[in-house]
Amino acid sequence: MQYDLARLQNIIVTAAREELLPRFTRVEREHKADGSFLTEADLAVQKRVAAELLQHWPDTVFLGEEMTSAQQAELLSSKQPVWCLDPLDGTSNFAAGIPYFAISLALLDKGEVVLGIVYDPLRDECFAASKADGASMNGKPLQAPASGLELKHATALIDFKRLAPELAVRLVRELPYASQRSFGSVALDWCWLAMGRSHIYLHGRSNIWDYAAGNFIFSKAGGYSCTLEGEPLFVNALQPRSSVGAVDKTLFQAWIGWLDIRAQ
Repeated sequence: MQYDLARLQNIIVTAAREELLPRFTRVEREHKADGSFLTEADLAVQKRVAAELLQHWPDTVFLGEEMTSAQQAELLSSKQPVWCLDPLDGTSNFAAGIPYFAISLALLDKGEVVLGIVYDPLRDECFAASKADGASMNGKPLQAPASGLELKHATALIDFKRLAPELAVRLVRELPYASQRSFGSVALDWCWLAMGRSHIYLHGRSNIWDYAAGNFIFSKAGGYSCTLEGEPLFVNALQPRSSVGAVDKTLFQAWIGWLDIRAQ
């Protein structure tokens, strides 16, 4: 089945402009059972994008973050291609008026990612990649830049909250990098890494709808990643995954060496 990337990008961009931006800082948030946030913007984007995707590609199925885990598990086991959507990655940022959030869409086919789109509506930056082509940003080729940096000079994107306490304490004590950030949108983190806006990455636990599209784009841009166990990051399953990444091979080897990871 053929997928018109331009049409897909238009679906996501239009949904962001018409459903997300008018609600930015103007919506109430509520807590979900897992402690994360939910807004009416999440639900509006998911409903709209699902309807449009299934209208244009009726031989696919749709998995959204705002579904029950039972529904998600059933959909992931489908033999049909699966759209995997995070309608608002960075909900707490969105509700608080922090300008760092995105819509993230991946297409899974036969248990692997074959297409990814991440759109940041505030910067009007649309990151995309497909299995047949490389990564792009607003239609221009995207290549993760060789940093030329030693680990001690790198800027790190690290989510401390989900790391094992021992590792978090070691990072603080030893400071293997030059500086550290944590922005609050996994999908966008991977895309910023691909742009060279940071150099190394570490996250203790993210869901398939958080990382599938962003990590795919990052990988197609030439970046390197694995889990803390040294496994390939993507698996076609609901279980959350840890994430380790770097913009180039030399820095990646130094980073996983410091973390004592043997990449598989």
